[in-house]
Amino acid sequence: MTEITKTLCPYCGVGCGLEVSPPAQLGKATHRDSQGNPIWRVRGDKAHPSSQGMICVKGATIAESLDKNRLHYPMVRDSLDQEFRRVSWDEAFNIIVKRIQTVRFTTGPEAICMYGSGQFQTEDYYIAQKLLKGCLRSNNFDANSRLCMSSAVAGYIQSFGADGPPCCYEDLELTDCAFLIGTNTAECHPILFNRLEKYHKKNRKVKMIVVDPRRTQTAEAADLHLAIRPGTDIDLLNGIAHLLMRWGYIDTLFMDDCTSNFPAYAEVIRHYPPEVVARQCGISIEDLETAAKYWGQSKRVLSLWSMGVNQSSEGTAKVRTIINLHLMTGQIGKPGAGPFSLTGQPNAMGGREAGGLSHLLPGYRVVKNPQHRAEVEQIWGLKPGQISPNPGLTAWDMIVGLENGTVGLLWVAATNPAVSMPDLERTKRALLRSPFTIYQDAYYPTETAAYAHVLLPAAQWSEKTGVMTNSERVVTLCPAFRQPPGEAKADWEIFAEVGRRLGFVQEFAFANSSEVYAEFVKLTRDRPCNMTGISHEQLRAQGPTQWPHPEEGGGEDEGAVSPPHPPHPPHSKRLYTDLRFHTPDGRARFAAYHSRGLAEPPDPNYPFVLTNGRLYGHWHTQTRTGRIEKTRSLHPEPFIEIHPRDAAGLGIAENQLVEVRSRRGKARFPAKVTRAIAPGTVFVPMHWGTLWADNAEANALTHPESCPGSGQPELKACAVQLVPVTVELKVNDYQLQPLEW
Repeated sequence: MTEITKTLCPYCGVGCGLEVSPPAQLGKATHRDSQGNPIWRVRGDKAHPSSQGMICVKGATIAESLDKNRLHYPMVRDSLDQEFRRVSWDEAFNIIVKRIQTVRFTTGPEAICMYGSGQFQTEDYYIAQKLLKGCLRSNNFDANSRLCMSSAVAGYIQSFGADGPPCCYEDLELTDCAFLIGTNTAECHPILFNRLEKYHKKNRKVKMIVVDPRRTQTAEAADLHLAIRPGTDIDLLNGIAHLLMRWGYIDTLFMDDCTSNFPAYAEVIRHYPPEVVARQCGISIEDLETAAKYWGQSKRVLSLWSMGVNQSSEGTAKVRTIINLHLMTGQIGKPGAGPFSLTGQPNAMGGREAGGLSHLLPGYRVVKNPQHRAEVEQIWGLKPGQISPNPGLTAWDMIVGLENGTVGLLWVAATNPAVSMPDLERTKRALLRSPFTIYQDAYYPTETAAYAHVLLPAAQWSEKTGVMTNSERVVTLCPAFRQPPGEAKADWEIFAEVGRRLGFVQEFAFANSSEVYAEFVKLTRDRPCNMTGISHEQLRAQGPTQWPHPEEGGGEDEGAVSPPHPPHPPHSKRLYTDLRFHTPDGRARFAAYHSRGLAEPPDPNYPFVLTNGRLYGHWHTQTRTGRIEKTRSLHPEPFIEIHPRDAAGLGIAENQLVEVRSRRGKARFPAKVTRAIAPGTVFVPMHWGTLWADNAEANALTHPESCPGSGQPELKACAVQLVPVTVELKVNDYQLQPLEW
């Protein structure tokens, strides 16, 4: 076999196209990893519109993880102190169905929870929604998008009336001013940054502003780096708005015709003069004024943000305040301009389209809206009122539910909450209390497997066919090109079989994932994310396709309710080009927010702010990258970045072990003394769980305080103290602890 398969990288939300070919090809030596094992060849797909043939180290090495430490068979145990025993799929399904029915008819469907992942393909997401929200009447499906993109979702919905990033990657090469806040794009979305940096270098009149307490690789490329204090994002944004207003850099015609609520916003920004904002943010007035001039004097401003904005107790407010700047200056709906959230997971966008958060329904609908519920019930063939009107539990609510006994069954799939959730020791104690946990993953062991009663082997990228949507709304088909190992099954197939065994035979009568997707896109008709013109067959024939992409000549479904204004122009690269929004009056809404700061600010006992993030070579909790030699060698161990002034004050030397303590837990990291971090702030990477290092879990320190608008925890900032570890303490206390599986 020498055929090349076109697919998508399963790491970040950039959505890079890949070409994959078998290890053995005529006339070529068999492609092998460093241990001599045959592995698939991977290269960038030059025809893919999003990545144009570029590829980062994670995408280039992805095939090396396919056969490392895979979970091959279903396994079960009666209690967590027992060893797992192998069972057949039939026995595993029977155990799961019996437990679901017991919980459903005794405690009630609201005691059934599923926690999913942006690693899902859209078909996986969709079948999970139909099973939980439709058939079982439980809206308790949440995903790790709650920890990643939910503030962006809430911000778009509240400002524009619907979710959906309005920009496209082409805007990176058309903008006059790129405003990056809360994103280390160079490491976290490297192919996007490569496009932006190349364009920036060729066009010296183009300005790049980076807002980050760290001088990252992204900040190194900027014309202006604003190293603000953590928690002062809204101060900065309101301060820029104050100057834009003062200097007359506003588009009054656009605001009058296309927006609402500006007077309330104008009253707020009046309180953010430069001298106040500079003092609050810890930057100079000159730099603040430079940022405002760059924005105000540019005809096309593109803002980019990621977790540094979203993972905050003010996440939604920050997103809306970024959008405010675009609305003030008319910087939306045109090439090179607009607010652009950079998605974390490869198919977090597809999850949002499929309704993959506890307050959402498929097709960019919300649970609380009775019309939305009725539309989904009609297409699913459910009785009116079958879908619960109450939003389900968020990811953190599920942890609290385990603590108080209201969650009777937890099904975790394709994610690793025993590393990624905040307040990790509390999370682990809650997981130990779970009456019944199903854990569905491709790999074993993982940290979360230690808390499971049932393990289900999942097929992953390369072994199942489905679609994913990237940050610019481009949908790509990811075909299976190898057999799953052992008895692993696609996630959607597992969910569908459980549904059939629960008695919902007709609801899950799908022969393949193409049929699943065909049903899903029906729910997008006349919705902002219209994908009725997309199918597996169309994607095979025409390649990656951006939505909105309505069916050619498709009329409205009988009984469908027309949107309040015409939808986006078909096949438009950008949303809101007609300057009409998905609100009842068609206007975008300004939001008026004062800065509240960090949920847990530093104090004399915990004087430092800890922030955390990704590194270039690793991905989330290392379930894949920790098993690949090249990516592991790029970042062999965790560390803590400390400013030289802070290190000198505490007597901390380079590479000395430092114990970091918060009000919830502690961890230890070798010190990296660097001026790249602002004084008073420290940074640790978030990738290391107990499988990969000892006492180096970033989330042992973080707190669960969350944004009231999105439910997204403030993972990016907590108050800590630093204690240098002596040699004696290191010998006595810093011992590797064996894992008990």
